[in-house]
Amino acid sequence: MATEMTNPALAEVSFLVGDWEMTLARASFLPSKDDVVHGHVEFRPIEEGTLLAMRQGVEPPKPPAATWVIGRDESRDVYTVLYSDSRGVSRVYEMTLSNREWRIWRENLEFSQRFEATVSADHNEIMGRWEKCASDGAWEHDFNIAYTRESPNRAVR
Repeated sequence: MATEMTNPALAEVSFLVGDWEMTLARASFLPSKDDVVHGHVEFRPIEEGTLLAMRQGVEPPKPPAATWVIGRDESRDVYTVLYSDSRGVSRVYEMTLSNREWRIWRENLEFSQRFEATVSADHNEIMGRWEKCASDGAWEHDFNIAYTRESPNRAVR
């Protein structure tokens, strides 16, 4: 198994490789808006470093365990994210990461989502939020999310 990214098309997301603590707050799906959930997230190169996988696990009360696989057509600036979770949900998202701004989105007539986050200059913290939109077309806050690198001394690009 590769321990680093070997695909040049994924160079700008290679800083994600490693272990992160996730903090999820103000979530519409938790019993109370005041609930805060902590979990572990790991980003690992897969397929000899040609794709990036994110695996998320959390403590109760919790969102589902989830896996993302991130790849990119080298001729495009947009990444493709394949998502699946422990509920049996599968989704395809598009993603960009540029100038420390990370965006993920899914446009669907029945249920759309978008994520916007800022990556710290040292690549050790990510602060963002998810929004959702049902078929009525009104966007609403879904949850806030923060990722903090578990080993901040790791060399980053």
